[in-house]
Amino acid sequence: MNWKLVLQLSMFGFAMGIATVFLIPSKIEPAFWLPIFLVCAYAIARTSATMRFLHGLALGIANSVWITAAHILFSARYLANHAQEAAMIGSMPLPDSPRLMMAVMGLVAGIVSGVVIGLLALAAGLLVKQSPKPAGG
Repeated sequence: MNWKLVLQLSMFGFAMGIATVFLIPSKIEPAFWLPIFLVCAYAIARTSATMRFLHGLALGIANSVWITAAHILFSARYLANHAQEAAMIGSMPLPDSPRLMMAVMGLVAGIVSGVVIGLLALAAGLLVKQSPKPAGG
């Protein structure tokens, strides 16, 4: 497992975590995630000949850690700017603990997005050649 690659690619998740709190409304958030997922899948396919799916899964979970941390740290601001998400959290089993619900839902979203990235990385692996390893390594 190439943890350096996962950490580097998870910086997209770090940036999106901050951006979704302060800049990006939830209605247009998928328009940002699609190109990020495609770039990450391509990078995984180019640098990893094996375990592409697991790299994607690990990346989705790493992204969710960054995003969930930002949403919990700035929960008042996030929930104020995202009324639909606030209402959804309020209707869940623990409405008095929005941060706990954000953590649980963040992990679920991370696993789901990791599966998507993993599948995209597998597909990209069929389309691209792996980058050559440096000589004398």
